[in-house]
Amino acid sequence: MTESFRATAGMGSAVRGVVLAASDGFSARYDLDRGKGVFSRPAHKLVGQSYVGRVLVLDTAKGGVATAWMLHEMQTRGVVPAALVLNSVNPIMVQGAALADFTMVAGFDGDITTLLRSGDTVEVDPDGPDGPVVRVLNRA
Repeated sequence: MTESFRATAGMGSAVRGVVLAASDGFSARYDLDRGKGVFSRPAHKLVGQSYVGRVLVLDTAKGGVATAWMLHEMQTRGVVPAALVLNSVNPIMVQGAALADFTMVAGFDGDITTLLRSGDTVEVDPDGPDGPVVRVLNRA
């Protein structure tokens, strides 16, 4: 049986990928070197790690309009995560994800940063038959 975690909200297309997880927030403006595709804020728990093509599992969305439009810019250049999986999200980030046609799910019964771990292979399905879901395909 596949382990899965239901979210309260989701958008975008179903994607599969390898998890990069941390109990930290996400700001495309302050946490990332968007040219190199790595986390760059020295205090971030994922500093130096590539986010490109990974399913980012983080605590909460941080930032406002700049972070939102940066998701779109990252998508157009192909230097983007496969998906964002968050405990909580703000309305500006939702707008940015919609503009970028980006996959994002949020709102879980437990702390998703402890339920999933770096290296897990997952499927993120924002439009699952029973609502948004993250399915664990392979544990690290």
